[in-house]
Amino acid sequence: MLTDSLLCMCHFHRSCFKYSSVVMADAFSSSSENVIKRQVDVQETRKTPQGELDDLYQIQKTCDFVSQNHFKKVALQFPDELLHESSAIAAEIERITQAKVFILGDTSYGSCCVDEVAAEHVGADCMVHYGRACLSPSKRLPLMYVFEKASIDVDKCTSVFRELHTDTQAHILILYDVRYTHAIDNLVTLLCEDYPNVVSSQLVVEGEQCYSHGRREREPDADQPSIHFGRQFSLKSGLSIEDYNVFYIGQDGPTLRNFMMTWNRCCFSSFDPVTSAGRLESAGVNRALMKRFYAIERAKDANVVGILVGTLGVANYLAIIQQLKETIRSAGKKSYLFAMGKLNVPKLANFLEIDIFVLISCPENSLLDSSEFYRPVVTPFEMEVACNRNREWSAEYVTDFRHLLPGGHSYVPLAAGQEDSDETDVSLITGALRSNKLDCNHANSQFGSSLVLRNQMMTVANSNSAASFLANRSWRGLEQKLGETPVEKAVEGRRGIAIAYEEEGA
Repeated sequence: MLTDSLLCMCHFHRSCFKYSSVVMADAFSSSSENVIKRQVDVQETRKTPQGELDDLYQIQKTCDFVSQNHFKKVALQFPDELLHESSAIAAEIERITQAKVFILGDTSYGSCCVDEVAAEHVGADCMVHYGRACLSPSKRLPLMYVFEKASIDVDKCTSVFRELHTDTQAHILILYDVRYTHAIDNLVTLLCEDYPNVVSSQLVVEGEQCYSHGRREREPDADQPSIHFGRQFSLKSGLSIEDYNVFYIGQDGPTLRNFMMTWNRCCFSSFDPVTSAGRLESAGVNRALMKRFYAIERAKDANVVGILVGTLGVANYLAIIQQLKETIRSAGKKSYLFAMGKLNVPKLANFLEIDIFVLISCPENSLLDSSEFYRPVVTPFEMEVACNRNREWSAEYVTDFRHLLPGGHSYVPLAAGQEDSDETDVSLITGALRSNKLDCNHANSQFGSSLVLRNQMMTVANSNSAASFLANRSWRGLEQKLGETPVEKAVEGRRGIAIAYEEEGA
């Protein structure tokens, strides 16, 4: 009886182990048979009738832009949600202008940025960008923006505006997604009688190579003209933008988040044209700033920094890369440069030796939510706060890296003698003592890991670098072993997919 009980228990445990193994395998992988037999429901996207394409996508104006400048090759950049309209638009432009038209579908980085590199691959003379845009300046090719005329209920938007702003004498600035620029004049007309202090922003494309339609010149009596993120607005004399409430028209996304982080002292409200709902937005700004401050502390603790190139089209991106390298080196940290296109968790997980990443991108894409990543991803401004002792954390938050360069209104030079400074501070996360001089000497070490002489009284050992991390890995990549392996004829390899080869059985 005892033997039978033990056999039953062993069989039970073996069954449980087999079941748990199957559960774990299903959790971390997918069955090859299910992948092959899986059915995907495809929803047919409604295409715009041919007669409405010209008004919605400004085809005639685009053709005038191409013909007047005698362009022969034209690159059209579409976001994913507008690709179903691309073939009809390209065919119409090609028919009218007789130019060779190329469609750029999958962009190298964010769809809001102009992908000039992809256009240069086909030898394009100019670019036409469709849909949502961050309006970051670019300098390589002549550029025209075509903003999709998204639908919006102006009467409902006016009603929501009045509900959210009961004080008719309040100073209010209206910002909006570029896709709703066609409806702003009607909205301001309905509001200006009851709200005399309402200021509407106007889209302004910066850069000599840009060709924007309907750009307005500043009125002679306008006060304090300002241009931020491709928007121009004039504030009343004696007032700053912190004295204004901001009303945003558009969906919750990177554009609104960029505005709220930059002008975090303003009270924000928004209207979503898709749901026709309005709400107050300022509740989560302080919480978002606290998360960014935590990321800055992680940057201060980091020893190895990865610089992610998230754009090749925004002007002055090479200048900010060079400035970041110098700033990181002056803080006693090592930096590595990465160019990997669109970011995701598996890509960055391949570089575990990197303590933190800094993303160089347009203002809207730089505020990346890195909660799912194995290492934090910060902005150039946050890295400057962590490494430049002359720059302090304050209410100012900079998302446009061009303002951090010499000549920008947020430029702060490095502290004199920062590389040779012996100052130390305490990490607010780990409680450990940190100094910027450890890795400066460590970088000059022959093996990248040795005893570093701090002064005549103390010696510190440090081995946290990418080189030492790689040396401790069990697998370091393919080894050539030239002359050490025999030459063999080619043989038939395995069949199937890596998760289940045919000869491995079920």
